[in-house]
Amino acid sequence: MYAYIYGKIKKIGTDNIILDNNNIGYKIITPNPYLFILDEVIRVHVYLHIRDDNQELYGFKTLEEKEFFEKLLDVRGIGPKSACAILAPGDVTNVINAIENSDVKFLTKFPKVGQKTAQQIILDLKGKLGKMEPLIVNKELDDATEALKSLGYKEKEIERVLKQISDKKLSTQEYITHALQLMLK
Repeated sequence: MYAYIYGKIKKIGTDNIILDNNNIGYKIITPNPYLFILDEVIRVHVYLHIRDDNQELYGFKTLEEKEFFEKLLDVRGIGPKSACAILAPGDVTNVINAIENSDVKFLTKFPKVGQKTAQQIILDLKGKLGKMEPLIVNKELDDATEALKSLGYKEKEIERVLKQISDKKLSTQEYITHALQLMLK
């Protein structure tokens, strides 16, 4: 139903954020709300979880995190809270490596993930995560992308230019400066 919500972070709780979009505050449960910055204007990729008695929005900084969350929900025995616990440390690459290497011990470190659930995660997801793009978050690059969008540049144009400089480790301002220079050529 929802793909993302663009707005301003108004509150950061222990397991959620409040995102203001056109004077509507959305309570969004996130794996790690402390990755968000108060008063930051951001696009949060969301997943709507509906149960008989409740509806909850789960939010992620990147589309890749959301897609991995959805893959975890397909595993029998994993609900949204367990999936959030697995994503909370923020290093999804280690989780993917543990799944691909059948590392049950690593997966049982997460809350509500016992031996059987870890084995089920491996059984259901091993070999199916190769198509996922790298889940390394480059906050500076993401922020530069959002800034260029707010300046009116098209997404395709931004992607084309940022691909040329994405392998460099720059500050947000440096990404923006280099991108603008490349766009003006």
